Amino acid sequence: MPIIQVQIIKGRSKDKINSLIEDITLATVKNLSVNAEQVRVLVNEIPDTHWGVGGTTKAELDRKKTEPFIRNN
Repeated sequence: MPIIQVQIIKGRSKDKINSLIEDITLATVKNLSVNAEQVRVLVNEIPDTHWGVGGTTKAELDRKKTEPFIRNN
């Protein structure tokens, strides 16, 4: 029984997550020759304040991206 874990930044719609689960399941069925009922997909949504990139949180990186725009207006 394949178990696939996916970590994504929190904020996507339920429809997007459902579509992701379906696509991962279909790819697993195709590539591992298992039944869809055997596939488990676990989606872990991580807050952007708990997602680090290069030593900085994703929330801080996003804030820095919008900062120049805010200062110039």
